[in-house]
Amino acid sequence: MSHSGTLILIMAIAVLAPLLAYGIGRWLPVPLVIFEILLGILVGPDVLGWAQRDEVIDVLSQLGLAMLIFLAGYEIEFGKVRGSTLKRSAAAWLIALALGLGLGTLLANLGDDGGFSKGVFIGTALTSTALGTVLPVLRDSGDLGGRFGQVMMAFGSVGEFGPIVAMALLLSGRSAWQSTALLATFAALTAAAVYWAMRPKPPWFSSVIAKTLHSSGQFAVRFVVLLLAVMLGASQVLGLDVLLGAFAAGLITRLVLNGAAPGSSGEILAKVEAMGFGFLVPVFFVVTGIEFDLRSLLDGGRALLLLPVFLALFVVVRGLPVRLLAPPDLGGRDRTALMLFSSTALPLIVAITTIGLDDKVLAASEAAALVGAGMVSVLVFPLLALRCRAGKGEKGAKGEKREKPPRARRVEAESW
Repeated sequence: MSHSGTLILIMAIAVLAPLLAYGIGRWLPVPLVIFEILLGILVGPDVLGWAQRDEVIDVLSQLGLAMLIFLAGYEIEFGKVRGSTLKRSAAAWLIALALGLGLGTLLANLGDDGGFSKGVFIGTALTSTALGTVLPVLRDSGDLGGRFGQVMMAFGSVGEFGPIVAMALLLSGRSAWQSTALLATFAALTAAAVYWAMRPKPPWFSSVIAKTLHSSGQFAVRFVVLLLAVMLGASQVLGLDVLLGAFAAGLITRLVLNGAAPGSSGEILAKVEAMGFGFLVPVFFVVTGIEFDLRSLLDGGRALLLLPVFLALFVVVRGLPVRLLAPPDLGGRDRTALMLFSSTALPLIVAITTIGLDDKVLAASEAAALVGAGMVSVLVFPLLALRCRAGKGEKGAKGEKREKPPRARRVEAESW
């Protein structure tokens, strides 16, 4: 099939997936990303063989990954990620990284072509949290605005930011001091951008945003895309992974919009999300399904055995440190729910395994096992976590009031 035919097929899947999510979501809330990947597998070479990769599709897929990480960076709210909870979440992630690197290297050495490099890819993937999948679930359950939601925001934010920094340090192929120096340079550039973002903007800036918000000018949206391009370019010039630049661009964009156009920031974000989740991000996830090595996973070999192992390691590596270091005001059931939510992982796993495959460090079967375990985690762990939180009525940790769940947002898990 030509690249135009494959693109039409991908966009047809992008349209069909929300319909399936909406229909099934009446009985079982399934994140949209699951349908996008599964339908990609269906039309891929291992099943129907309708879709083919080419340069155009690959470029669109890479742009989708960058937009996905950009929106993940935008989700972080600095006002809710601070204080002792932030320290606890950072400590939990560092413990998870040490456990992940150790167990990942052990698993890699159990294979025929093990090594520390493969262990780094596996270990880093085990430390991630799919905050974009968890937030809509918490919003629907009424937990997002309470104490539990604030704690989950802190632990989830570190679970997204930490692996991206680790990728820049550990997966670059450079020595530790070179990677650290380049990362410090990028951090300085990002800090300068944050400083600029937090400064008051001239009146004309806000005026142009307001006047073009509903016109063909779309200054705010174009400015956001420029910010993303600049940060992607800066990370690429420094030899860092572009995902770091995309994440930093998301952080900076939130500060700029909240400062320059606080009344319009939600509408501007909606426009950017429409561009991302309406086009680029679905392309990335469908292509992930097309490239998924289903045969290796189902041939009864090591890959199929690794899937439940990886699923268990999400809880051991990422979840247990979170449970142990959760704030003391959370009860036992809330700690277990926090552990399960934090162990939910998929988008960064897809990103890390994509890099591992491109660098020829991970085998296709191992990448398939990791992605497969991530898919199971987003299906199972949030539902189990909600069961742990059930039965509390409208009270959360230490009796705090929870929001009432909205009725019409069943499909909001579309974001990831």
